[in-house]
Amino acid sequence: MIDKQWESPAEAVADIPDGASLAVGGFGLSGNPIALIEALLAQGTKDLSVVSNNCGVDDWGLGVLLAAQRIRKMTSSYVGENKEFERQFLSGELELELTPQGTLAEKLRAGGSGIAAFYTQTGVGTQVAEGGLPRRYNADGSIAVASPVKDVRAFDVDGVPQEFVLEEAIVTDFALVHAAQGDRHGNLVFNKAARNFNPLAAMAGRICIAQVERLVEPGELDPDSIHLSGVFVHRIVEVGTDIPKRIERRTVAVEGA
Repeated sequence: MIDKQWESPAEAVADIPDGASLAVGGFGLSGNPIALIEALLAQGTKDLSVVSNNCGVDDWGLGVLLAAQRIRKMTSSYVGENKEFERQFLSGELELELTPQGTLAEKLRAGGSGIAAFYTQTGVGTQVAEGGLPRRYNADGSIAVASPVKDVRAFDVDGVPQEFVLEEAIVTDFALVHAAQGDRHGNLVFNKAARNFNPLAAMAGRICIAQVERLVEPGELDPDSIHLSGVFVHRIVEVGTDIPKRIERRTVAVEGA
């Protein structure tokens, strides 16, 4: 088995070129591979096409790359917590492919599983299937690029014809993910909500780079507890358990409620 450990985040992302496509893990601010994102920011990589559930917030997660105008296109399901995202999109500086959340998850999983496309009922009867969703604006507010019309077919479901829309899988040049634990063979264990998109992003990347809080020797992880097989992971770097973790929206329970 190959030892996939790399010495630092900077070394692990050093060969990501301008114009690369990335699948990036994280759900809100949970499970953001922030050390890898910051290393990518520091080396100056630009013109990126990023697939991720969301784009972080203005000063955290993918938001730091966005603020530096390193991202050309985002493929996301939720974009509501980032004012700079809104500004860049509406001014025509950023392209956005808005995708239903479950569809985005399956597009990543399908890409990592060798499935070219699939049919789903999600989006039928909306602009997701019928086209016309703005993807990029002109500076004057007119639509420069709109989403295309997608193939819709009817399939029998319990003897009743129902319409489904064709969605193509996603495969990216690289994937950046965060895990709680990993071993030198690349097997990963995720913690709670960080498991929502990190394994799927990892599967979709032709080269997957994982930052882990704790790196152990092969055999130390319980095989039944491994969430993602090392076959999907190509590089792994330990970032420590004290790595900063941001809370996206802090809420306080009302006593007696």
